[in-house]
Amino acid sequence: MNRLDCLIQYLINEDPQYSEMRIPEDLQGKRDLFRALRNVREPKPVSEEFLRLQDEELQAQLQEKGVVELDAVQKLSIINSQFSILLWQGDITRLGVDAIVNAANAQMLGCFHPLHRCIDNAIHSAAGVQLREECHRLMLQQGHLEPTGRAKITKAYNLPCKYVIHTVGPIIPDGIPTASQKDQLASCYRNIMSCADENGLESVAFCCISTGEFRFPNRLAAEIAVHTVKDYLTVHPDCSVKQVVFNVFKDEDRDIYQPVIK
Repeated sequence: MNRLDCLIQYLINEDPQYSEMRIPEDLQGKRDLFRALRNVREPKPVSEEFLRLQDEELQAQLQEKGVVELDAVQKLSIINSQFSILLWQGDITRLGVDAIVNAANAQMLGCFHPLHRCIDNAIHSAAGVQLREECHRLMLQQGHLEPTGRAKITKAYNLPCKYVIHTVGPIIPDGIPTASQKDQLASCYRNIMSCADENGLESVAFCCISTGEFRFPNRLAAEIAVHTVKDYLTVHPDCSVKQVVFNVFKDEDRDIYQPVIK
């Protein structure tokens, strides 16, 4: 039995409802099933052998995708001789920075929808089951859902970055944010920068917090993001963060961020 088959079989054996599930023959089918089973899995301990095989598999997948270092990222703005702002379009789970930002939900446990295309799912899937387990421990210690606008830092496990900083952005059901919700989004960026600074990080990659399914208007969100980060760096000249990356996935967001950053 190969590595992926062993991993899938372990997850199937954990839950009786999967007892009749069959492992696909093709590589992509195996990888999709492995990811889907981890997406729906509640946080709980796993064997050391599972972790070893999982980490080998996720590291192999990362090598296939390739790690993107900062020297390959487009530099668009220099605030002063110390701080620069960069823009990169692509998969944030490939960035070799000190920390990437995860747009989390209030449970802070990652996305439980199998193979969902949100960034929360992508980050947890690439990191491995250890990330959900660490988030679970943090939430047990906290004893309540994560408030909007805060920031929490965890290890990154199988991601090429060192840490993940999680934040819960405001949800805008009608797509028209109130003044309070605009302040909440700005608070996400301020608290992430503060968290990175407190932990001595030098580079942070932001996703487009609260856009997409949370329905914050993309252009306004970009303006708040860039202005808040620039203001933070101006007010905190001794900040440890020297390079900020705004990561986008869609052409629409790239076209929005380019003039805003400049």
